[in-house]
Amino acid sequence: MPIVVDAPREEWAARGLALAARIRQELAPHALAVEHIGSTSIPGMPAKPIFDLQVSVADLDAPLDGPLELLGMSRGRHVHDHVPAGLTDDPGRWVKRIWTGEGVNLHVRLAGSPNERLALLFRDWFRAHPAAVPAYGAFKTALARALSGVPDDIGEYSDVKDPVVDLVIVVAEAWATATGWSVTRTP
Repeated sequence: MPIVVDAPREEWAARGLALAARIRQELAPHALAVEHIGSTSIPGMPAKPIFDLQVSVADLDAPLDGPLELLGMSRGRHVHDHVPAGLTDDPGRWVKRIWTGEGVNLHVRLAGSPNERLALLFRDWFRAHPAAVPAYGAFKTALARALSGVPDDIGEYSDVKDPVVDLVIVVAEAWATATGWSVTRTP
């Protein structure tokens, strides 16, 4: 299935917040926070028309399958995130669970884990640096176009995009240190 990167839409922010509120309600009390993350959460960012939400939990084995299946979501096979280049971190610290539904990718990560932090830092850095959005958006659009028709194009798309995300995170980490940024979760 070809990857489509759409022009940014103003309604993405409100839709992401509404989806997060609904998931938060359905997964209580297991969800410590539910955040709208990824490109649709960044004003002006071109994105696949899929909403990424992050659920922060104290236990990855929390009983989420039932409520999520009732919402029409199915559990995916992906069980960990890419460890950024240059880190010698144990990949076991980057575990997650993922569920997918119509237009939604739900990333369930341990509260306080490095992958939970990275998703929020990536989002917040771009929100604080809107001048960087067009360049990253152009990269994603060109990549989707270049991979059009490639078998397993979503896997290829992620593999090519990961090192670019790693570059963004290097700059974002310096910004986080300079500004005192820290993870703040929406309960």
